[in-house]
Amino acid sequence: MKINKLGIVFKEKKIQNRVLARYFDKDESTISKWRNNKRQPSLDELFEIAKLLRVNIHDLIEPTSWKGESSETYEEFSKKIKENK
Repeated sequence: MKINKLGIVFKEKKIQNRVLARYFDKDESTISKWRNNKRQPSLDELFEIAKLLRVNIHDLIEPTSWKGESSETYEEFSKKIKENK
């Protein structure tokens, strides 16, 4: 599942993993995992990335659209639980 757009933003801004790794005091492999959506930064880390790059934090994550989504909603699930009591 693709959650962040760090790979795109980092490529556009020519961001190097090793520089961010030093900034965050993390291993370069961690930054690489963030970049490739293998692992996600925390919200605090995402905010710090946005601040460092001077971009809107929304530019770092994939937009959500639930149009056509068929999975169960909270309301449906909640109703099902109440009916099973």
